[in-house]
Amino acid sequence: MDIGVITIFVLAIFVGFEIITKVPPTLHTPLMSGSNAISGIAIIGAILATVVDGDIGMWLGFAAVLFAMVNVVGGFLVTDRMLKMFKRK
Repeated sequence: MDIGVITIFVLAIFVGFEIITKVPPTLHTPLMSGSNAISGIAIIGAILATVVDGDIGMWLGFAAVLFAMVNVVGGFLVTDRMLKMFKRK
């Protein structure tokens, strides 16, 4: 596996963590519902990563699919809960 790919992966983890922790709670729900499309693209990329030669690429791709799916499902659940708050009773 190329050192450049690992470097990009580690940097993406740090940048993602820093971005998520800097979002205020009032903006988190609308941003989470908007990130579902981005997570869908990440799922496609992760599925493509699973066919990379070698066990490490396959397992990293599998983990990426798993984490992206958790993000998509969580985003939809939070969005659904948010929309239920605005329904008339």
